[in-house]
Amino acid sequence: MRVVIVGAGLVGTQLARHLVQEKHDVSLIESNEERARHASNRLDCLVLHDEGNKLSALKEAGIVKADALVCVTDSDEVNMITCGLAASCYPELLKIARVRNDDYVRLNQTGEGTHLLGVDHFVHPDVESSRAVLSALAHGAIGNILAFADTPYELGSIDIAAGSSFDGLKLTDYRSLVQEESLVTLVERRGESLLPKGSTTLVKDDRIHILAQEAEMDHVFKLAGRTEKPLRRIGIVGGGRVGALIAGGLLDRDSESGLKGDLFSFLKSFIPKNSRRVVIIEQNYGVCKDLAARFPEALILNEDISDESFVAEERIGDLDLIITATANQELNIIAAIYLKSRGVRRAIALVTGSGYETIARQLGVDVVIPMKTVVVDSILSRLLGGGIRGVHRLGDGSIGIIEIEIGPDSPAAEKPITAFSLPGGGLVMLVNREGNSFIPLGDYMFKAGDKIALIAKNGNEAEIERFFGPSK
Repeated sequence: MRVVIVGAGLVGTQLARHLVQEKHDVSLIESNEERARHASNRLDCLVLHDEGNKLSALKEAGIVKADALVCVTDSDEVNMITCGLAASCYPELLKIARVRNDDYVRLNQTGEGTHLLGVDHFVHPDVESSRAVLSALAHGAIGNILAFADTPYELGSIDIAAGSSFDGLKLTDYRSLVQEESLVTLVERRGESLLPKGSTTLVKDDRIHILAQEAEMDHVFKLAGRTEKPLRRIGIVGGGRVGALIAGGLLDRDSESGLKGDLFSFLKSFIPKNSRRVVIIEQNYGVCKDLAARFPEALILNEDISDESFVAEERIGDLDLIITATANQELNIIAAIYLKSRGVRRAIALVTGSGYETIARQLGVDVVIPMKTVVVDSILSRLLGGGIRGVHRLGDGSIGIIEIEIGPDSPAAEKPITAFSLPGGGLVMLVNREGNSFIPLGDYMFKAGDKIALIAKNGNEAEIERFFGPSK
């Protein structure tokens, strides 16, 4: 696939790095000279120092032969205009734009602005990040949760506690302990991501990723040594866009965001609305007034979270959960750790990139949401062809989950799972067939229309697409 990316910020460079690793042909356009030089020194692809909304620059980057254009500059308007410019000359080109303006996304979702300015897909960073927060929160903020659409299965990640049932467990004995249908898909150990084998032995402080049905996930988490009471008193630090979206999801007020009403529908069975208490802590007085009008059932505190006297006076330490969602990732990490030391049971922190994710987890933050990585995964899910419906990277980023639909002309159709040896130790871990989901066994036969989720090391997407995508 040939992809032109406009914008070499954290998202643009992270996206380019992943695509280059997967052996796609990538060109990157950046208007800032220092950013362009930085990207050129670190990426094995064409990097142009130019304005992305110039047709001459797009042509020099290879837009004529490209399959997709991804615009991720800091300006919504530049991203949309660039897509519109490309659409006027190359209508068949796939065009993706990152935007932060709710109106653009709402117009696209309601159909009023279908393919607004030629954009095929909008990616809203705040919506993607808040969805990730609420998904983890729905399971007690014990670990990160990845849900698979149209199935009851989820992928939960959690650290093994010392002395738990999983501490010292050899995976060959896993079935004797866990009766529910589930699968250990990945083990993170001392910064390294491992695809487990039967001989793998789990130990304390391993971070494991387990596939199980939603109804069984809490029991699996308990076996790992993590048992929690319901999270009823929830605090949000930062009342900006992400904080307001999270509050809207908690209070069943997603319509306030102006986005599609089913955005937070998975949260309806979380905790009854009348038993939740939401506290929003925001330093800006004007923002607090707006939040008070939008969320009258929430307690809005116009305070500085770093003020120790305020934390004591308002009994912030009595909260069950704190979500730090300010624009300052260092403050998010420090505030989460500090408030846990004052008695808050669980903490979720938003950070910019995956580098801070590992640091925050090591320091004791329960769930860390790397916003840029969430956005990149969302873009990849819309970008990749060959039946690929979703991409999500795990651990240190070297392992990924790929959701793919098997077409009628796929080489895998009507063949058994034993006929394929997936590259990089890959594993088909979940199948959704005509609405029925299951973990495949050795006698499983691939059929056209099957939606499968598999886990594999990065750098093998092309090989996986060759197995499961359309025949060439």
